[in-house]
Amino acid sequence: MSSIMEWNVDPILFSIGGFQLRYYSLLFIIGFILGYRVIVAMMKAEKQPVEWADKMFVYAAVATIIGARLGHCIFYDWAYYGNHIGEIFLPFHNGKFTGFAGLASHGAAIGLIIAMYLYSKRITHKGFFWGLDRLVVAVAIAGVCIRLGNLMNSEIVGAVTDVPWGFHFTRVDGDNSILRHPAQLYEAFSYLVIFGILMYMYWKKDAGSKPGLLFGSMIFMVFLARFIIEFVKEVQEPWEQGMALNMGQLLSIPFVLIGAYFIYRALRVRS
Repeated sequence: MSSIMEWNVDPILFSIGGFQLRYYSLLFIIGFILGYRVIVAMMKAEKQPVEWADKMFVYAAVATIIGARLGHCIFYDWAYYGNHIGEIFLPFHNGKFTGFAGLASHGAAIGLIIAMYLYSKRITHKGFFWGLDRLVVAVAIAGVCIRLGNLMNSEIVGAVTDVPWGFHFTRVDGDNSILRHPAQLYEAFSYLVIFGILMYMYWKKDAGSKPGLLFGSMIFMVFLARFIIEFVKEVQEPWEQGMALNMGQLLSIPFVLIGAYFIYRALRVRS
């Protein structure tokens, strides 16, 4: 079967001398900017200091990078990084320059939760969920951009398929007729829908007044979508082959349960 999409995009947008700008980096930055604008709009609507959005951006950016990197190294490649601790925050793997090729969303989620706890204690002095509930709306739209960046890198590809909308990832499979699910687009679309739902909840249903409701809804929907889409994704590490549920699914289950709990808690407790 021939693919409707031959995907062979050069991940480098342009190069100047030794400097390279990758689509992934650009989309990562765009995601943070869009998320920041969402937070600023929320702060203005609630008549809170706009400077809080700046500080939230810094906390979130640092937590995302550190958490995502640690998440990948610990959950997916500890057999290597456990013996090469110094390379965790260096752009090398096995002595070769690779850039920071490994980032895991589960680690980013844990990092953001910790960051918002510190943010609430040091900046807003409001309840822990006040900042977290607002941040997760921004995270959803950032997630759309990050998954599009994965597509531009031809990474986190889908499993082999014969569906008519399958992509031929030339940089992954070479010059052949292998078709794969465009799993990056599945996730990007899912996160876009989730972003729309969260925006509706915040702006139309006053969900921000129910501590934990937006946070619980976001992680429940995101990691449920992640759990389902993992069924049509290629495993990220060879040792996941043959597992009934891969590492991404196993890590998603507690987040789904935690999200369900906080939804129940927020709706049960009168704001």
